[in-house]
Amino acid sequence: MEVFDAVRTVLAVRSFQDKPIPKETVQRIVEAARLTGSSMNGQPWHFIVVENRDTLRQLGGMLRTGPYIAQAPLAVVVAIDKSVYAVSDASRAIQSMILTAWSEGVGSNWVGFMKIDELKPLLNIPKAMDVIAVVPFGYPLRKLGRGKKQRKPASEVIHREKYGEPFA
Repeated sequence: MEVFDAVRTVLAVRSFQDKPIPKETVQRIVEAARLTGSSMNGQPWHFIVVENRDTLRQLGGMLRTGPYIAQAPLAVVVAIDKSVYAVSDASRAIQSMILTAWSEGVGSNWVGFMKIDELKPLLNIPKAMDVIAVVPFGYPLRKLGRGKKQRKPASEVIHREKYGEPFA
């Protein structure tokens, strides 16, 4: 899948098939995150790949907005060093994982945002780090309408040279 097609068609997936993700695909997903650019090449991130069913169930039970993590065959927990650009850098890495997964038919969705301290003891994450997100991955349970998105018109959000000047 071309990159633009992945961006154009990716949708949040919250229901997953009971089907494992091949190791090669998992490797590409996390490698995409690791290879993502970061401010001053700081790479302020750590990616914890979770495939253990019991741990996935616990994660799903801990995060109010992500109970569906419990049904995913895989989740990546993203922890960051506390630095100025860490949130931005890790967000870029998460998007790289989401797009890479989508290009291989694997769906995902970002769960949580910062201050997810209750996960630290479960995953041995040092207290000095922040957990920015949990990203569950799996093959979508239902067929999704690729590219069927509700977005504001380009004329409302894209400007040329100055705010308010039409881009087109």
